Amino acid sequence: MTSLPPRVVFVVRETDFELLVARHATREQSRFFLESRGQNLAMVEAMHEQFLGVLRAARSQVPEDWRQTVVRRSALDRFLFAHDDIVVAIGQDGLVANVAKYLDGQPVIGVNSAPDRFDGVLMHVRLDALASFLFRVWHGDCAAELRTMAEVRLDSGQHLLALNEIFVGHRSHQSARYVIRANGIDENQSSSGLIVSTGTGATGWARSISQASGIKLRLAIDEAALAFMVREPFPSVSTGTSIRSGKIGSQGLSITSRMNEGGIVFADGIEQDFLAFDWGRELTVLVSSRRLHLIRE
Repeated sequence: MTSLPPRVVFVVRETDFELLVARHATREQSRFFLESRGQNLAMVEAMHEQFLGVLRAARSQVPEDWRQTVVRRSALDRFLFAHDDIVVAIGQDGLVANVAKYLDGQPVIGVNSAPDRFDGVLMHVRLDALASFLFRVWHGDCAAELRTMAEVRLDSGQHLLALNEIFVGHRSHQSARYVIRANGIDENQSSSGLIVSTGTGATGWARSISQASGIKLRLAIDEAALAFMVREPFPSVSTGTSIRSGKIGSQGLSITSRMNEGGIVFADGIEQDFLAFDWGRELTVLVSSRRLHLIRE
């Protein structure tokens, strides 16, 4: 703890109302667009106002002599976090994953802005308890879950971090072609791509794939390991299906692209923030040295 008061960084995402107005230029044009399709702007606007109320209530709990600021999800890649910031994510679970890759040990407090609509698996702190947790975090009197993260490293030097999962595949519905290396074995594959999941991500996209494929891989949220699953591998004269899933430890997982165009890698469902993965490119997926410090009640 330093002698200076901390800065609280509130991380939010644009509401559906804000995105509608941004797309249609004005509130009235947004209303016309929805009403012409038998829909109502009032519900979207009410959810927007509800969120603003939650944000105001959260910000009012920050002591007057502390600094505070608000950063939107779309600006996270341009925001500079300080090492002693306290990060408060207000919204739904995905927001914690969005901010995690920009942090290096800063504590994250998740507040569910709409418990009636969002599960809040990562949003552990109630709005009315936020002030107490801010003080406890600042004075080092609050335990944090240390959640494992995944990291992708390309041979070009580019890299990505993920709290939930990494996707490697083709940007369209075409088959992804690549060479996968796991446990000392190489195999040419053609599939719908593969995901590499952390213990946190095991309850999301990975869970859906697990249920559809029957693959069972257990991961603890703090386990220094990842799990990979190949989606719909296709057998042919040149491609195999023997490597379908497994755990990744210290050695990582290696993949070489065999796609002349369209190969991509992205993290935590943010397809816009992708790395190109064209023919000949090599990547390694590893357990990251960074971990999310998630505060819980």
